[in-house]
Amino acid sequence: HALGPPSSSSSLRVHRQRERNSAPATMKIILALALAWCPLTAAFSGRNSARALKTKTRRASASATVKMMATSNPKKIIVMGGDGFCGWPTALHLSDEGHDVVIVDNLSRRNIDTELGCESLTPIQPMEVRCEAWKEVSGKEIKFVNLDVAQEYAEMVQLLQEEKPDSVVHFAEQRAAPYSMRSPKAKRYTIDNNLSGTHNVMCAVVESELDIHVVHLGTMGVYGYGTSGGEIPEGYIDVILPGGRSSTILHPAYPGSIYHATKCLDALLFQFYNKNDGLRVTDLHQGIVWGTNTPQTIKDDRLVNRFDYDGDYGTVLNRFLMQAALDIPLTVYGTGGQTRAFIHISDTARCIQLAVENPPADGAPVEILNQVAETRRVRDLAEMISAKTGAPVSYVNNPRNEAAENDLEVSNKKFRLLGLDPITLDERLFEEVITVTQKYKDRAILSKVMPTSYWNKKRTEDITERGAVLETKSALKSAEDAQAKEAKKEKVDQWGIKA
Repeated sequence: HALGPPSSSSSLRVHRQRERNSAPATMKIILALALAWCPLTAAFSGRNSARALKTKTRRASASATVKMMATSNPKKIIVMGGDGFCGWPTALHLSDEGHDVVIVDNLSRRNIDTELGCESLTPIQPMEVRCEAWKEVSGKEIKFVNLDVAQEYAEMVQLLQEEKPDSVVHFAEQRAAPYSMRSPKAKRYTIDNNLSGTHNVMCAVVESELDIHVVHLGTMGVYGYGTSGGEIPEGYIDVILPGGRSSTILHPAYPGSIYHATKCLDALLFQFYNKNDGLRVTDLHQGIVWGTNTPQTIKDDRLVNRFDYDGDYGTVLNRFLMQAALDIPLTVYGTGGQTRAFIHISDTARCIQLAVENPPADGAPVEILNQVAETRRVRDLAEMISAKTGAPVSYVNNPRNEAAENDLEVSNKKFRLLGLDPITLDERLFEEVITVTQKYKDRAILSKVMPTSYWNKKRTEDITERGAVLETKSALKSAEDAQAKEAKKEKVDQWGIKA
């Protein structure tokens, strides 16, 4: 800035507000037209067939538009949890788009690898090596700070005051639902780490007296995975209270694990700090992430992203693709009737960029977006991969306490209006993941693939009595019975309200 930095925190807020208000008029017109003309029917439900990749021209045009926005107004961004599966490729993507990125991480995920006796299938490098490799291939520097956001509060406040970021991207939480149910120790760690970390971030932003936009990676699991009886909106719902009073409230929370419970409690902290201190917050409810590499991580082997395949941290689609590559059975939990939302790892990074570059206005409520591309039923995914690769399907006694069958319809209007054209499940994209797993298959410990974290005593006893692996015919019969039961009974959503 030609006039130099503002001399106080209050003037800094005014200064940054002017920056936000000075966005190119062209972009404002584009967004206005999008809001006026984009069909509000862009939300989606599960599809029965995969959609092909978008054309190169369309992708290049969208990428050029986003790049123009980024380089015209680069931001200082702290990515907390930047060593993780989502954090690392996001940090590289933001840096590649022209933003000044600082990664904060205490490397706790690597420590959990040691605890579980199962490393990433891909050989991820130390953070210092990763950052140096990125500087070599891109000419851009990413600073790394080893700091525990849940424990080192004073150091975090000092970091914010020194770096003066425009945005903080908060990935720094224990991210696996199965691990959070593994043992009393893991449950307590997940609560202590996730909630203390989130609260420390919010409290530190207030104490810093800086105008920092907080972008948080949440989960679709806050809505629950029962049959909702209709499309799940983005965060808020309009209701009629007793007496005929109209109100807009947060969508009811329905966590299915300790991990999901922490994300629900995070949401309440965001509401409080937004209302009490005027903090600008964007909360992204993300689907299950699949894929491994991004355009940035493939530039050098030292930049490779982590790939988890074990029963605690391996996401379902990546686990299936790894199993197919190694010619071992695909492990479908229960009937496989669970419908889930999915998003490719590259789109995770793009969505974070869109959120950072489109912060809420001062005084606006917490912005909530559903960060998903599409929904699919788990057994349909298994059958698709099995048909392509010839890998057998194994039905596993479900370690989770969840509905055997559910439908899921999700709105993702907001990201589409911001220009996201999401990658959807396509067999050609599966090949990239299979290639990665075949390359590093000698690092796989096959005994770690099966689930070992059970949700409660009843699930433990049932698995002990019936065995971990079910007979295929028995599992399919259970699926058919469950479907027939669902078709006959009156539809009731997960909160007991008749549809």
